[in-house]
Amino acid sequence: MVRPYAAVVESIAELRPWMPWAKETPTLELEEEVMRHAHVQFMARSDLMLLLFHRASGELIGASGLHRIDWSVPRFEIGYWIRTSYSGQGLMTEAVSGITAFAFYTLGARRVEIRCNVENERSAAVARRAGYTLEGILRHDERHHLTGALRDTMVFAQVRDDDE
Repeated sequence: MVRPYAAVVESIAELRPWMPWAKETPTLELEEEVMRHAHVQFMARSDLMLLLFHRASGELIGASGLHRIDWSVPRFEIGYWIRTSYSGQGLMTEAVSGITAFAFYTLGARRVEIRCNVENERSAAVARRAGYTLEGILRHDERHHLTGALRDTMVFAQVRDDDE
């Protein structure tokens, strides 16, 4: 995921338990490399990274995007994180709702998912507030990036039928 440097550095402690890329504080050089790679993927429509800016101040407050894209459906997965100083204000729910609408009404999505660790209650709360339905829990889905323990993943989704 695109990780603008100052926002990541401010938020690294909160991101570390949930984001594999946040195991260590990145360097400015690594962040530039990540941004360049994200631009290439965006242009190829293989992964659509999005930066989130505060409407009033213009400050970068986080990142999101449409990932794990399957254009044959079309299906997308929304990933997200918010800068620590902006969390708890409903801004990520607003962003996820807008990105979901963009996926359905501009990109023609039929399915949009949000996946998160079962222990990540804040991420799950965003999915629920944005109108996503918990479809199930994938047990022992993958290993935790810090502990190596097996973890479970919640799968939330919204779908759109042909007649909508």
